[in-house]
Amino acid sequence: MGLMEREDVAVFEQVVALLEPFRKAEGAITRETDISQDLKLDSLAVMDLMMELEETFDVTIPLNLVAEIRTVGDLAEAIRRR
Repeated sequence: MGLMEREDVAVFEQVVALLEPFRKAEGAITRETDISQDLKLDSLAVMDLMMELEETFDVTIPLNLVAEIRTVGDLAEAIRRR
């Protein structure tokens, strides 16, 4: 596994760990998990999650980008690119 892949896996695993307190649905979280539909997060929970992610990863996630993020994989990729 290359450095980029390890970094990608590490970011994904951290995102999953940070999602746990916010989720309202059961089931495994994968890269294809839809944040709002599968985890049943409402818009307030999503905004709280974004603040937690920004603080943890020391990144800024613009609101226009948040609207484009659908899955956990999308979210991890957006953070990794910041």
